[in-house]
Amino acid sequence: MTDTTAETGTGAEQADHERPPEPTIKDYRQRYETYAAIPETGRDRAEVLAEMRAMAELEAARWEQGYASGSVYNGDPDHIAFLNEVYALNSQANPLHTDLWPSGTKYESEIVAMTATMLGGGGIGDGPGSDTGVCGTVSSGGSESIQLAMKTYRDHALATRGITEPEMIVPISAHAAFDKAAQYFGIKIIHIPTGPDWRADVAATEAAITDNTVVMVGSAPSFPHGVVDPIEELSELARARGIGFHTDGCLGGFVLPWAEKLGWPVPPFDFRLPGVTSMSADTHKYGYAAKGTSVVLYRNVELRHHQYFTITDWPGGLYASPSFAGSRPGALSAACWAALVSTGESGYLAATRAILETAGRVKAALRADFPELEIFGDPLFVVAFRSVDDTLDIYRVLDAMTALGWSLNGLHRPAAVHLCVTQRTTQPGVTDRFVVDLRAAIDEVRAHPTAEGGMAPIYGMANTIPERGLVAHAMLDHMDSWYRLP
Repeated sequence: MTDTTAETGTGAEQADHERPPEPTIKDYRQRYETYAAIPETGRDRAEVLAEMRAMAELEAARWEQGYASGSVYNGDPDHIAFLNEVYALNSQANPLHTDLWPSGTKYESEIVAMTATMLGGGGIGDGPGSDTGVCGTVSSGGSESIQLAMKTYRDHALATRGITEPEMIVPISAHAAFDKAAQYFGIKIIHIPTGPDWRADVAATEAAITDNTVVMVGSAPSFPHGVVDPIEELSELARARGIGFHTDGCLGGFVLPWAEKLGWPVPPFDFRLPGVTSMSADTHKYGYAAKGTSVVLYRNVELRHHQYFTITDWPGGLYASPSFAGSRPGALSAACWAALVSTGESGYLAATRAILETAGRVKAALRADFPELEIFGDPLFVVAFRSVDDTLDIYRVLDAMTALGWSLNGLHRPAAVHLCVTQRTTQPGVTDRFVVDLRAAIDEVRAHPTAEGGMAPIYGMANTIPERGLVAHAMLDHMDSWYRLP
C-alpha cells in the first residue's frame, strides 16, 4: 500500500500517537538478500531465525495494539505461544495418512462435531458425528469451505436432478468466494440486490429462482456491512422448492451463537432452521485457532458425499480425499482442536461480550459525534460507515487513518469503510483512540481535500469506473508484483 502523507494530524497528536512502521515487500527485498535460486551453501539457522524474527517484529507492530480491522482475532501472547507449542508437537502430521496419524481424525472429527453442535446441529438426527446428523469437514479457510459447498451442490444437483446448467443465487453483499466458486466450477451466479437495510432482498431472491437453481445463499453476517441476511425467509424459499441453502457464517459463526446466549438480538441463521442445508464457519477467525482452518457443515452425510473425491483405478492405488487438498498440515488441525477445547464456552462468552460491548461503544460514538457519517444498518461487531453526502471523500479518510496507524477495510458500491472488532480492539484505550483519530482524519481531509498519495485514487477509480476490465487488469498486475523479484 502506498504511504500517505506524514502531515496528518497536529504535531501534538503525532507525538502522542506514533505511527507504527509499515514494512513492504520492496523494503524487505532491499534490506535482505533476495533468492532467485536455492543457495549453494545453506545459511546458518540462527541467522535465518534472526532475520525472520526481525520481520515478524516489524509486522506485529501493525496489529498487536489493536489498530487493525479483523486480521488477528485473538493475538494474546500466551494464546499464541500455546498454539505454537501444539503446532510444534504435530509439525510432521498429515491427516491424509490416517494409519500414521490417527490423532488427525480425532482432532478433525471433534472440531466438526463441536462446531456443528454450536450451530444448532445437536438435535438433528442422531447428532453431530453420527451417520444421520449434521456433518462436515475441516478446510483450509473460509474460501475453501464456500467453494467446497458450491461444488457439492453442483454435483448433487447433477446426480439427483440431472441439472447440467447449474445456477446459484447470491446477494451482492456475499463474500467474493462465491464468485470464485462460480468461476471455478462453471456455475452461473445470479446476484440479487440488498434492501434499504443492506440485507438480501427476499422478493428479488424469489423472482430469481429457476429450474436450474441448485443453491441459495445468505450471510451471517455479510463481510462488507456486518448485517445478518434474512436467513429464515430465504431458507424457507429454498426448502419449499427443494433447493439447497447455504448460510455463510465464516465471519460470524463463532460470534453469533455466543451473542445469542448473552442476550443480544440475533436473528435465526443456523441448522435450527429446517431450510438451512449447509454452513461455513471459520475456526481461524473468532474460533481463535491458528490461520489455516475452517469448517464446512452439511445437514446429512448424503450431501457431504458429493464433496468427497475418490478414484478406484489409479495405478498408485485407491485414493480418497475429503476436500481439495491431498496432504494437509495436521498441525493446524491439532492447533484448532486445542484452541476450541482450551477456550471453552466460558472463554468464548467472555470474548464475545467484550467484542460486542466494544463495538457498541464505537457505534454510539459514531452516531453521537460524527453527523457526517452514516452506519450501515445495525451491525453487531462489523461496523461499516460512509459519508452522508458527497462533500467528504471517505477513501481519503481511510488514507488519513492509515497514516495514523490504523488498518481499516475500504469498501465500495457504495464507498465506505469498516472496522471489524476483535479481541485486539477490546484493549483499553483503543476505542477512545479510534474516535480521536477519526475526528483528526476527517478534519485533515476537510483541510486538504485533494492531497495526493495513498489508496484513495485507486479506490475511487474502482468505485466509479464503468469498465471493470480496467480495474481487473490493475489487480492482476498488483498480484504479479507479489512474485516479481527486483
